[in-house]
Amino acid sequence: MSINIKTLFLIDQKDDLSAEFSKLVSMMNYTRVMTLEEVKELSVEELDFLYDEENANSIGMLLAHMAAVEKAYQIETFQNRELTEAEINSLNPALDLGSIAREQINGHSIDFYLKELAYIRHQTIETFKTLEDEWLFKQTPFWFGEQANNYFKWFHVFEDELNHRGQIRIIKKMIAKKMHA
Repeated sequence: MSINIKTLFLIDQKDDLSAEFSKLVSMMNYTRVMTLEEVKELSVEELDFLYDEENANSIGMLLAHMAAVEKAYQIETFQNRELTEAEINSLNPALDLGSIAREQINGHSIDFYLKELAYIRHQTIETFKTLEDEWLFKQTPFWFGEQANNYFKWFHVFEDELNHRGQIRIIKKMIAKKMHA
């Protein structure tokens, strides 16, 4: 699904999507476009920059995490089940981040991350096209033993991206200060 800049700022009907999915995808599209604007020109060195070698996340790690989170929620919501150990292992270290991610998620160009984000988002949108609006309101147990519906879970996917985009902006300021001073 291509994103039309003329409708980016409208929470409105999207081609081939029902009314509720159109609203959700409108918000997801805006979030993604703004994330891509933040990172599209970054070099490998900037993507791998760590302001703290022992505790920090790089921008590349955060982008990989965004893709892993969306894939995890595809499994959880589309298949209505928890991830298997094998699936968690395949999504890590990007899903959990941490020291292993600092060791393994590096050396990739921005195109590597953008392709993965686009591929997973395409899968999400294509599946959304097959679902009825009622699916968004289906409730299942979630955090703290409480119920959550699929709408909230997908809100959380782009809310997580928004939070990490804030981190990316801070890291870019640190990069400017340390690498380009």
